[in-house]
Amino acid sequence: MKMDKAQAELLIPRPQFKPAQSLEGVQAIDTIDTSTPDVKIVLYVNNTWGYWRDPSTIMTKELFTKDWADNTPNPYGIALADLPSKISIWVADSINDFTCPNRTKVYSPFGYRHRRRHMGVDLPLKTGTPVPAAFAGKVRMSKYVRGYGNLVVLRHENGLETFYAHLSERSVEVDDWVECGQQIGLGGSTGRSTGAHLHFETRFKGYAFDPQWLIDFEKGELRTQLFVLKKKYLDANSRYVPESDEEEEEINEGDTRDYEEAAAKAKADSIAAAKAAAERAAAKYYTIRKGDTLGKIAVRNGTTVTKICRLNPGLTSRTTLKIGRRIRIK
Repeated sequence: MKMDKAQAELLIPRPQFKPAQSLEGVQAIDTIDTSTPDVKIVLYVNNTWGYWRDPSTIMTKELFTKDWADNTPNPYGIALADLPSKISIWVADSINDFTCPNRTKVYSPFGYRHRRRHMGVDLPLKTGTPVPAAFAGKVRMSKYVRGYGNLVVLRHENGLETFYAHLSERSVEVDDWVECGQQIGLGGSTGRSTGAHLHFETRFKGYAFDPQWLIDFEKGELRTQLFVLKKKYLDANSRYVPESDEEEEEINEGDTRDYEEAAAKAKADSIAAAKAAAERAAAKYYTIRKGDTLGKIAVRNGTTVTKICRLNPGLTSRTTLKIGRRIRIK
């Protein structure tokens, strides 16, 4: 049967080749049926709309039953060599939305740290801050895991999994369906953590990759909606949970140093910024008039020629003063 453009897009959503904006805070007010029973049109309070699919249909797929376990971060038994060299993944489209799990500057990036690979990114937040699901998906894990603390793992329809660790509270249970933007827990500092933050991971078939390839956390948007993941960038030896008490203690000490150094730098930067702001607020300027000399200006304003020259780069006691020039005198 021949379909028109609108009907075709219900079956194969038309991608939008631009960064996907986060939808946090946007509430749905109504739904409209379409010609496809499990697809609805959702109307939002900000006068936008989008497609929504019935989770009961989605969760019957093999993706949500095969390699499914609620007691291990990696239930896959897939060798890295068995993955294709390139994996194309639709991350968001006209049906599947995105919400930034925490819009902020990344505190600790993906990569090697203290002799082990940090398999996600650390996003600073206050304890008790609601943590939303980045994408719609089914809860595969919701439990306390050594290292991760309170951990929620979501599996998404495109095969990706997202990890949310160190939560102070978990709001979802295993096998729950979670919509994009729905709260899955509260931020905290459980497990191996020296300060409140969200440890966020993105994985494919158990293999972690840098979430910043996918998400610009400072802007709160996806970098692309069609994501191409290359096998050569995945590490078969990547791990997050320490394998021994000694290793955990060593990593803890290293992480503590990192946080202390970052806190000290932030404090020093804050003091320097406050000092600079105070100096700017106390600054006083003078506009040169006919007959002025630096000596006369200094005497009238209770300062010295040397101090005035120091406040105005390039100005010396021999500089010819031009009428109308503005100089700093304090």
